[in-house]
Amino acid sequence: MRVLGIDPGLTRCGAGVIDGGAGLQPRLVEVLVVRTPAGQELHRRLLAVAAGVETVMDRLRPDVVAIERMFSQHNVRTVMGTAQAAGVVALAAARRDIPVAWHTPSEVKAAVSGNGAADKKQVTAMVTRLLRLPEAPHPADAADALALALCHLWRAPMQQRVAVQLHRERLAVVAASAGGGAAGPAGRRR
Repeated sequence: MRVLGIDPGLTRCGAGVIDGGAGLQPRLVEVLVVRTPAGQELHRRLLAVAAGVETVMDRLRPDVVAIERMFSQHNVRTVMGTAQAAGVVALAAARRDIPVAWHTPSEVKAAVSGNGAADKKQVTAMVTRLLRLPEAPHPADAADALALALCHLWRAPMQQRVAVQLHRERLAVVAASAGGGAAGPAGRRR
């Protein structure tokens, strides 16, 4: 499976692509950071983020895009810009019919370091070790994008199994309710 991890942002948007799968050592394909100038108009910055990410999608053809889900932050302006950048990435993926998965920062930290409260330095060190890189990816946005890709690579099979089981349980409930009633204690219809 090829995963494109995205650490969304307006000033710096990290994009990291890895290949991996069950029983395989994850392998770095490419990592980069799309940058936009802080003084540029918002729509131009979003266009630049989209163009940079679309280039990666078209050239490297990921199977899935894993994007960091922002749920709270103290600086509303930063959250808005991050959410807007994430939105243009999700739109670019949808236009290419690439599935999008969302992961919270604590999920990503826990997946790569075993600690949902790990700091950026710990995440970067683990990404470097897990991908067997000769040096740490810089800036932190690049390492975070790779951590997102690793998180999805490892969490996707489990999430798929849970989804299948929930689907089976829903079908069983529907089948039981369509069968004319609930079974009594001895298996007889009431």
